[in-house]
Amino acid sequence: MSSEMLPACIETSNVEEKQDLSETQEEGQKPRLDEGLEPLSKRQMKKLIKQKQWEEQRELRKQKRKEKRKRKKLERQCQLESNSDGNDRKRIRRHGVHSTLRLIIDCSFDDLMVLKDIKKLHKQIQRCYAENRRALHPVQFYLTSHGGQLKKNMDENDKGWVNWKDINIKAEHYSELIKKEDLVYLTSDSPNILKELDESKAYVIGGLVDHNHHKGFTYKQASDYGIEHAQLPLGNFVKMNSRKVLAVNHVFEIILEYLETRDWQEAFFTILPQRKGAIPADSACESSSRDKQSPAQGGMDSDSSEGEHNRNEPEAPQNEETQNKENSSKPAVSPLP
Repeated sequence: MSSEMLPACIETSNVEEKQDLSETQEEGQKPRLDEGLEPLSKRQMKKLIKQKQWEEQRELRKQKRKEKRKRKKLERQCQLESNSDGNDRKRIRRHGVHSTLRLIIDCSFDDLMVLKDIKKLHKQIQRCYAENRRALHPVQFYLTSHGGQLKKNMDENDKGWVNWKDINIKAEHYSELIKKEDLVYLTSDSPNILKELDESKAYVIGGLVDHNHHKGFTYKQASDYGIEHAQLPLGNFVKMNSRKVLAVNHVFEIILEYLETRDWQEAFFTILPQRKGAIPADSACESSSRDKQSPAQGGMDSDSSEGEHNRNEPEAPQNEETQNKENSSKPAVSPLP
């Protein structure tokens, strides 16, 4: 072997020795690292087991979701095909007879409401639309002065409103669309009581959610426009614990119910929520008359004013009287001899 070949062999052997040394060092360090790791706690072990089970059951969950979707689809198909249910909405709409009565929600109070009330009005309008779609006698539904905050809220939260059917949504004021002599504004502040619905008229409901902050506003507006106004005959049939002001959708639904039954009392008690504490007005009158006619028992008034008067009297004379009564009731005892 030549002298030139020796250094190359030596360098190669040195490189191999270094690689072997580094590998042995790494192998030697691994156990030390493993030895330095803390053992897993029971909670960590459980977590790892659960994670492993979750991964293993992925396909099973996927299969269950598919089966659930198929089951729901079959249920919907069966429900659509079945005509035995009397509450089937599509069947009701097909056999419904459209009324010529026009019912308008006046949305010209946009600047009087905060966003919270605008959202409430939007929900009430949605309810009116849904109830009119499945009513036996749907009305000619108008939404007028549509714009501002209400339109913006509907665009953001209910984009499907542009596809609504059987409704006239107009940016114009109702006075620009319908003749003045055909208009009747429904407001609880009106002195006129509505007895019957004239289906040739257009009844206006104020789209105002104000929590009584603008009392009498719709009545004033109707008077200023010179149009007829009236209130529903609520007081003739119903006695309520709360005020007579109703939500937009309640007025709308009461009119739909009256068109079906032609009975105001039935319409009121079908639609009014239980929280209003509504009772028939005739039964309320009878109970109040019985209370007045019934005589007070024992000569005592049922009012607590007498008791209050007694509490305000000085107590000393009363104590003296009771002591005298006690002394008089005690038997006389003769002294012992």
